[in-house]
Amino acid sequence: YIYVCLSASFSAHQSRVIMILFVLEMEWVLSTGQDKHFTWHCSESGQRLGGYRTSAGACGLQFDVETRHVFVGDHSGQVTILKLEQESCSLVTTFKGHTGGVTALCWDPIHRVLFSGSSDHSIIMWDIGGRKGTAIELQGHNDKVQSLSYAHHTRQLISCGADGGIVVWNMDVERQETPEWLDSDSCQKCDQPFFWNFKQMWDSKKIGLRQHHCRKCGKAVCGKCSSKRSSIPLMGFEFEVRVCDSCHESITDEERAPTATFHDSKHNIVHVHFDATRGWLLTSGTDKVIKLWDMTPVVS
Repeated sequence: YIYVCLSASFSAHQSRVIMILFVLEMEWVLSTGQDKHFTWHCSESGQRLGGYRTSAGACGLQFDVETRHVFVGDHSGQVTILKLEQESCSLVTTFKGHTGGVTALCWDPIHRVLFSGSSDHSIIMWDIGGRKGTAIELQGHNDKVQSLSYAHHTRQLISCGADGGIVVWNMDVERQETPEWLDSDSCQKCDQPFFWNFKQMWDSKKIGLRQHHCRKCGKAVCGKCSSKRSSIPLMGFEFEVRVCDSCHESITDEERAPTATFHDSKHNIVHVHFDATRGWLLTSGTDKVIKLWDMTPVVS
């Protein structure tokens, strides 16, 4: 028999605890809960050192030991960055790029990059390390992203989702930000009015068209001028997306080369643990099954 004893008990939340981190270097216990609170305690004394109320229930938590910054992702889609001191914290900034709630966070302390996965099926790479707020989107799942892991030695991101997909992203490439979608009352290619542009429809005696956007240039275009589809891996679009006809002609076969590999786990993944030393990936799913994967053929 192996006997264990209770060392400390932390009264941290008024509702279910969602995530917890133990920071050995600081002897801190960080936690988030459904009560919309982030708290941290001294692991030796059990004393509560401080807390912060988030905009929604938090479901992502990461910590940078060097700078004492904590990253909290919540159900509103927002990521909050806090600076922790011994008994106080201060808000550094907040940023939001997801249309759904944040479901997972992963921090790369070497390149100072934060990855956030979301229920909107996307992943965003936030460059915290000095590129003036660069945010790179990664689109490779057909359902919400459930968990993220990072292989620092090979610069590969592993994402797992409710679609059963395990995606291994090569982050050692020069990726591009997706452009902002431009606003226009008419197609920026053929000048046909969109359906809300009553004046131009009346003047030109033309029926208004539905508005679309090219994922490569961001221009507002009609369906006729964006009839093609293409993958744009360096922009994070591993699946084919709508592009305008002129952008479709400019994309080369080399630019369409995938930057990620896709694997089917055959279960709805809810949690992941990656052992970088062995190259093993542990997944658990809603089917109550735990699977162990040898990732060395793709993460090496």
